[in-house]
Amino acid sequence: MKRAALGLMTLAILALLPVSADATVLSGDQIKETLAGKRIYLQVPLRGEFPLYYRNDGRVSGDGTALGLGRVLAPRETGRWWIRDDQMCQQWPTWYRGRAFCFELTQLDPDNLRWLRDDGRSGIARIEH
Repeated sequence: MKRAALGLMTLAILALLPVSADATVLSGDQIKETLAGKRIYLQVPLRGEFPLYYRNDGRVSGDGTALGLGRVLAPRETGRWWIRDDQMCQQWPTWYRGRAFCFELTQLDPDNLRWLRDDGRSGIARIEH
């Protein structure tokens, strides 16, 4: 219960963060150029980061072992990602019960993205160059 409340509070705070006037919603080609072959770190509550590696071949790997996710779900998993209608979509075999989600990505600055998932959740991610 406390985790859910903390998660909702974090999402509410992220939704209120200002988006720079220079922020750019990325096109499908820009998304592919930004993600392919890169490691992206999703910001999580309490200043942690969750690493995702977007491979050029359409696979995405996530590893939550450093965050202790092995207690509640498979700590590592490899799924797939693709571009559809200027959004990045991804699907994991077991995470999120195998449900596919699509994301609008906004480039905030050269190192950071804001993501908006098709169910309304949003957050910030750091790009490793």
